[in-house]
Amino acid sequence: MTDDGNLRAGVVGLGMIGGGVAVSLARSGRVPAVHDIPPDASANLAGVPDPLGSPAEVAKASDVVMVAVVNADQAHEVIGGENGLLSAARPGLTIVLLATVALPVVHELGDLCARHDVGFLDCGVTPGDKAAENGMVAILGGEQATLDTALPVLSDWAKKVVRCGPLGAGMATKIARNVITYGSWRAVAEATSLARAAGVDPARLAEVIDTADPEGRTLLQLLRMHGPDGVLPDAVGRQIEPLMTKDLDAARELAATLGADIPLVEVVRARARQTLELDEQPPPAKADLHQYGLEMMDQVYGPGFSTAVQGSGDPFTDETVDYLFAQVWGREGLSVRDRRLLTLGVAATVGRAELIQIIANGGLVNDELTPDQLREAVLHLAVYTGWCKATATHAGVTAAIDTYTASRPPTAQEQK
Repeated sequence: MTDDGNLRAGVVGLGMIGGGVAVSLARSGRVPAVHDIPPDASANLAGVPDPLGSPAEVAKASDVVMVAVVNADQAHEVIGGENGLLSAARPGLTIVLLATVALPVVHELGDLCARHDVGFLDCGVTPGDKAAENGMVAILGGEQATLDTALPVLSDWAKKVVRCGPLGAGMATKIARNVITYGSWRAVAEATSLARAAGVDPARLAEVIDTADPEGRTLLQLLRMHGPDGVLPDAVGRQIEPLMTKDLDAARELAATLGADIPLVEVVRARARQTLELDEQPPPAKADLHQYGLEMMDQVYGPGFSTAVQGSGDPFTDETVDYLFAQVWGREGLSVRDRRLLTLGVAATVGRAELIQIIANGGLVNDELTPDQLREAVLHLAVYTGWCKATATHAGVTAAIDTYTASRPPTAQEQK
């Protein structure tokens, strides 16, 4: 190696990403040595030469080699196998792993390369379909000096090179980025389901989002609101929380009315405070505990439910309010809906229809559970509690549904 322009590039694996990297390198004037198992793997890759016979041959002809394989086993074989890169590597070679593998594998391969005095970088890439257009972002983990050595080659196929930290950081960043991608897909799926159930063409939803947020800033808004220390300011979280919970509650209410399934929304609502990095709400002072328990009782079973126990002075009733509702139902760890389903399961083992009716009614009036979901729960519980006890569960749920249905007008969907 004499200067950056004379750094020789190599690519092992000529699939969509590896083949695209090779094409971008060739277009830049740094024609790579390549290897793949099919002898005609480069036939449709503009400017890319015929594959060499093994990774070892690529190592001999390269200073920086990109390894674009599918999984950890292939990465081990290409790098450390009998005819792998290390079998013919000289000190100073740099290997850049483009495959998404577990972090322990990254460190194993890094240690293996270090024993051969070979540099190693883990490199997540995105978007893969832009590989042949010099259009990917290279997400790197590894030593800065190693990255500096490989940077001229990386820059010939990536539109941006981002070092995220030490070895493994590139892979971790790529995995985290994938969580955002697929998590947002699930959010889009639920939003589309909700819109469609309300009679809205999903194309109109897309039009609204594209117009209101053309560059997708909202998706990463939470990340960008973090301070220099990487922590979301408490004041920001407290400002957002009431708006976030109000909007999520509105989504849950609409979904319950329309019979739409939105499990992600349920999780997001239950974990709203964790999302905004707000501390768990401190328990109320002892003087306020009883009132808080009464309010939680109404939240669980519907407005006015607590009037039946107010002023009783009975020790058991007081503990039910002060402990069960104020300190257990009122905890942040599970949503009210989660706790209701757990309680419904326990009540089903007792076989008391009147208790089942109270629990089921709370789920209905709070728009946490639809009649169909409760009926499905009866069948599920019957398998675990036995058919005889499930008869009482069925009776209680049916009574709750009948009372609830009689107290409100039918929805537009039910009238169809």
